[in-house]
Amino acid sequence: MDRALNPHPYDALLLLSFGGPEGPDDILPFLENVTRGRGIPRERLAEVGAHYNLFGGVSPINEQNRTLLDALRADFAEQGLDLPVYWGNRNWAPYVTDTVREMAADGRRRVLTLATSAYASYSGCRQYREDLAGALAALEAEGADLPRVDKLRHYYNHPGFLDTVIDGVLTALVTLPPEARDGAHLAFTTHSIPEAAAEASGPPVEHGPAGGAYVAQHLDAARVVARAVREATGIDHPWELVYQSRSGAPHIPWLEPDISDHLRALHAKGVPGAVMVPIGFVSDHMEVLYDLDTEATATAEELGMPVVRSATVGADPRFVAAVRDLVLERAAEERGETPRRPARGALGPGHDVCPVGCCPGRLLKPAAAGADSPYA
Repeated sequence: MDRALNPHPYDALLLLSFGGPEGPDDILPFLENVTRGRGIPRERLAEVGAHYNLFGGVSPINEQNRTLLDALRADFAEQGLDLPVYWGNRNWAPYVTDTVREMAADGRRRVLTLATSAYASYSGCRQYREDLAGALAALEAEGADLPRVDKLRHYYNHPGFLDTVIDGVLTALVTLPPEARDGAHLAFTTHSIPEAAAEASGPPVEHGPAGGAYVAQHLDAARVVARAVREATGIDHPWELVYQSRSGAPHIPWLEPDISDHLRALHAKGVPGAVMVPIGFVSDHMEVLYDLDTEATATAEELGMPVVRSATVGADPRFVAAVRDLVLERAAEERGETPRRPARGALGPGHDVCPVGCCPGRLLKPAAAGADSPYA
């Protein structure tokens, strides 16, 4: 095998995701997993569960992860990269602890992790690292040999991710009515999180007056996409970063504006149309299908304003190739080489190892795959 495609010292890739119900009977148990320890009333869980019932009680995220898993395996095989790919979830089967147990039984000793979240935040990075630490603690209690687990860097600004987003926006724009197309606004959407969590995201040394990495990374990616759309169309479409899927208590400040409120504000200004760009999401999971395709689209229809939604990256070959690129990049660094680290925008490639204090949560829980990992 060509040395450039030798994944040594890694012997497995773990696709780590959120998970979702596979049928109506799974909905409440799944939501109880998601909200455990947060004191969410069962009535509220039933209300959220109704969103899943609109789609037969099945979250699309699991099937999309299976598609991505197959695409990664096929790409690796085609490119001569001998690296088995496993899949584990935080909140539903296959649970990450079971998957890490399977990898250990298979003799995997150095594992790279791809989380299905492209940005820095507690819920999008640190919490996944806590999941990994919990899985390793369970195996340690069982007396198993523990693999070393690392995590790929944030990929929000990798060309393979951004090129796919850009093409999705260009495709969406031409589906707007001609009279709405040239003046359309781009509404880049991502998951709202508490303002305090946004300000604490990323390494502490990087926190400045504008807060942490979560918002900064989204803005950087959005600027790249908006500039590429302008270059491709010759039209400077106004844009804004907006939020969706808020789930917290009303008295706690969360990132705003909400996408539906933003659409109302655009309509009040006489904007002829908009493209919703789910730049904060890797695939068309429930929060995209319900919060954008159902709820926000219904708001736009009430306003009489044409709105379309661009595609997420999903298992697009360019994104799959980007994952392979990141794997080879990290493997080269582990071999002591200086790899190419492609990134667009002003922020450059992110860190490979999360530093101490990066994206802290409410509870001081151990986290693997970082400088403060108890399983280094």
